[in-house]
Amino acid sequence: MTLKEYPHEVLAAQPIGAWSGEVYRRVVGALREQLAVEGLTQPHWWTLNHAASAPGTWNRTTLVERLACYEDLGLDFGEVFDDLAARGWLLEDQATGGMSLTEEGEAARLRARERNLRVHRRSHEGVDEADFVTTINVLRRIAANMGGNGDLPG
Repeated sequence: MTLKEYPHEVLAAQPIGAWSGEVYRRVVGALREQLAVEGLTQPHWWTLNHAASAPGTWNRTTLVERLACYEDLGLDFGEVFDDLAARGWLLEDQATGGMSLTEEGEAARLRARERNLRVHRRSHEGVDEADFVTTINVLRRIAANMGGNGDLPG
């Protein structure tokens, strides 16, 4: 898609909040659409990824502490964990509460990952990698300037 060209001073005067909000709504909306095909929400996706990346390390309390700041739909993480367990995708160690994925859970995570990658690739179409990196760094700086955390999620 070709974008209309504007003078530098016109672009420099654009409201960052409006544009970052528009991008957020479009990208997150597309991700949520793709996850919904698998019957998942973003907290489901985050849980699957964390349990896969460090099996047995995360429990309900530590994962909620880690992810709650990203959740904006008012979902109950306990219900998300219970749902994944009921599907047979998530196991919780009886002694430690540590979470790990079953084979079915890992297969679902990989399907969802592919759907998310499609959105990621679409969002990068026509964007030079160096420009993307600059954009991320600018947004990180703006977040920090406004009192937020400009560090990448760990």
